[in-house]
Amino acid sequence: MSTAHAIPTELGTEKIGKLLKSYAGPAIIAMVASSLYNIIDSIFIGHGVGSLAISGLAVTFPLMNLSAACGTLVGVGASTILAVLLGQQNYDAANKVLGNIVSLNTIIGALFSVVALIFLDPILYFFGASENTIVYAREYMQVILAGNIITHLYLGLNNALRTSGKPKLAMGLTISTVVLNVILAPLFIFVLDMGIRGAALATVIAQFAALVVIWRYFCNRERFLHFEKGIFKLDLRIAQDSLSIGLSPFLMNSAACLVTLFINQQLKKYGGDLAIGAYGIVNRISFLFVMINMGLNQGMQPIAGYNYGARKYSRVKTVYFKTVQFATIVTTLGFLISILIPVPAVSIFTHDEELIDLAAKGLSVMNLMFPIVGFQMVTTNLFQCLGMVNKAIILSLSRQLLFLIPLLYVLPLFFKQAGVWYTFPVSDLLASIVTLIMLMNLRKKLNMLKDGDDPDILGSRL
Repeated sequence: MSTAHAIPTELGTEKIGKLLKSYAGPAIIAMVASSLYNIIDSIFIGHGVGSLAISGLAVTFPLMNLSAACGTLVGVGASTILAVLLGQQNYDAANKVLGNIVSLNTIIGALFSVVALIFLDPILYFFGASENTIVYAREYMQVILAGNIITHLYLGLNNALRTSGKPKLAMGLTISTVVLNVILAPLFIFVLDMGIRGAALATVIAQFAALVVIWRYFCNRERFLHFEKGIFKLDLRIAQDSLSIGLSPFLMNSAACLVTLFINQQLKKYGGDLAIGAYGIVNRISFLFVMINMGLNQGMQPIAGYNYGARKYSRVKTVYFKTVQFATIVTTLGFLISILIPVPAVSIFTHDEELIDLAAKGLSVMNLMFPIVGFQMVTTNLFQCLGMVNKAIILSLSRQLLFLIPLLYVLPLFFKQAGVWYTFPVSDLLASIVTLIMLMNLRKKLNMLKDGDDPDILGSRL
């Protein structure tokens, strides 16, 4: 079967600006839609269940981050390999990677669900739940964990869909999950009186519907990337490579889980359940802008990976700098909203005046250094796209483990609850300094390469 007509060779020939718009645009729309779903979901829970339910939902963030970390361990690593293999025109290997996305996500998703469900209550108490919030956190996570395999398969295969040259389809499927979820969530919460379980059930059903569509797409054997006999057998080499490259985002998400745990514990200590709820609101708002940058990174990933595999290094540098420019604009907008209109921003989640006051103050402080966050995220993604796993891991963990966690226990000694919020801008500044130093070293090495040179001069292989 001839597949040349279906291969996204424009990644190596089309103008970078046009490519980034084509690939990042749909990813951004999908990410924004997904983030808006989370915001709307929180609004439904806040108004339909109560303020403590928002706090209970916030308690689940560390466990949700850990689940996402396991998903990115497979999805991001495998998608990076797919991009490089397509650049090298190695389509048989690409199909094997696709099959292993299914196998690995199924295994990891099932193991995570079983372990988490067995120890759910102790985990949630450890993450900051109290007698007032445990019921909400437990009910939400029981449903989410029951559908965890669905979530992992949907996210992993949607990444593969985007990398294979179908970013608009991937975007459309993500938007469809959002639309379906926004329809089902209020139905389950307000009409069927299912409470916070209804919000979780709406999420799982929406993702299952999208997964069915993606599965049918890859069942078409006329596509250059498709399911076929034998590719689902777990290949240890592919698994190792996928997990190795995906280790950076996995550790970053795992660190986010650990950080959120410590944040919840410190907020509970210095402010109680409502302070945790305030962080839940602030996190939803801030994450909207982070998700936009993640969309930019997703758009950058296949372009940078393909051109690195094709040894077109000048194009790799161009897509990086353009992505940084856009990312900085996005995070600067988030900074302005946090500083200029914090009260209106947080008021959409609740009518509780005390919760509004806590969240507004937290938002204005937390995002003081937000304009430089975009640069840090894109640079980390660049190292990942080039297969420089160790450097990507260092950058992924520097903000959260090296700086944020120690500061969480130092600053509150002097500023109490406000010290928890001050931790974020200080960590952002320090992590960006580390990122800049490592980028300057990488740039020197990239400048040594001319298009067509062997990349081993960088001391790293994909």
